[in-house]
Amino acid sequence: MPRQVDHEGRRRLIAEAVCRLADERGLEGVTLRDVAARAEVSMGAVQRCFATKEEMLLFALGYVGEAIGERVRARLVRSPAQSAASALGHAATEVALLREEHRAEARVWLAFVAQAAVSAPLAETLRANYTALHAAFARLIAEACEGADGPAPLDPQREARAVLALADGLTTHVLIGHLGPREAEEVLHAHLRGLWEGPAAGR
Repeated sequence: MPRQVDHEGRRRLIAEAVCRLADERGLEGVTLRDVAARAEVSMGAVQRCFATKEEMLLFALGYVGEAIGERVRARLVRSPAQSAASALGHAATEVALLREEHRAEARVWLAFVAQAAVSAPLAETLRANYTALHAAFARLIAEACEGADGPAPLDPQREARAVLALADGLTTHVLIGHLGPREAEEVLHAHLRGLWEGPAAGR
């Protein structure tokens, strides 16, 4: 019998090769031929999985977003002792990709963000990722406000946008060396503490 090909497994293998090349060269350095060589498959195998380079890049972006999303979801599976505010801090830290082990992933993510400025399909995928993260952050902020003593006139939607934008921006600051990972984490968590310690200030 002919050997069965794990089509989805091969697509993920190719996505990993795209990410390694993007980390080394940026997306402009990703070619079908180089991806095939890095994934140790034939050009034909790549072309059977993806009709175009753009289709391949879209899948690879989804692959990276899925990895980040899985870590965020893991942070949101809270123990009874973990508050919504604490879960938000952990999830935002995951999104910011501040740890050394996520540095390559951060470079790849920003390469996709840059390319999305001139690629409508990539931009659409990124918007979907950010929308899901925003919804998760807003839900946690609303939950944290419900458990707070006294009135807490926070707008969960607005504050979620601010936290997501801050976490996303800190990724760039760490990658270019403007901030160290610990400094960036302090900036993020100082902002989050401000939400709960003085929610009525300036509102």
